[in-house]
Amino acid sequence: MIKGTEQKIKDAALTVFIQKGFANCTSREIAREAGMNVALVNYYFRSKSKLFAIIFESVMQDFLKSMVQVFQSNLPFREKIRLLIEREFEFLSQNPEIPNFVLNELSRNPKSIENLLPVLHMVTESGVFDEAKKLQSQGDMRPMDLVQVTLLIMSNCQYPFMAAPLMKVIHGIDETDYKNHLTVHKTHAVTMVLGYLFPNDHSSNHA
Repeated sequence: MIKGTEQKIKDAALTVFIQKGFANCTSREIAREAGMNVALVNYYFRSKSKLFAIIFESVMQDFLKSMVQVFQSNLPFREKIRLLIEREFEFLSQNPEIPNFVLNELSRNPKSIENLLPVLHMVTESGVFDEAKKLQSQGDMRPMDLVQVTLLIMSNCQYPFMAAPLMKVIHGIDETDYKNHLTVHKTHAVTMVLGYLFPNDHSSNHA
């Protein structure tokens, strides 16, 4: 499939933004990465800020919509958590720089989250939080604040990718070795999270 000019610019911009951050790169560098002149980049996207906003929202929406799809499914809640973790690992394995990219942008411009509110509301409206509270009230799920549940899942999924440079130095391993460890960690993450959230479900210990 031959990419159009606009998509080539977006792909190049994402590469440059991840490598250098918003503040430390120029439209000229994006144009160079895309193999075209800066006038063409500005013709399609008007400014670096506009281009960045489009890419940031696109990256976040792709991932958030995948989450919503899981939450709206008819799967048992426990299986939704399993699938969520597996999908997050799959997404981050293909886009390992995304967690740092997102956090850096939110630190630089906290208001950038506002454009994602419609998708974030879809997560809330999916009923996943109500489903968790019901299971907790029935004694089927550990009674803990849902903020803590979210932190438990996110920390086990996202931090391993964010910590990759540090971990490779500490343990003296290369990129290939670390990717293999991430594959193993995904299994551990599923087992640990499910086992902790559903301590009475013995199948959680064999996820």
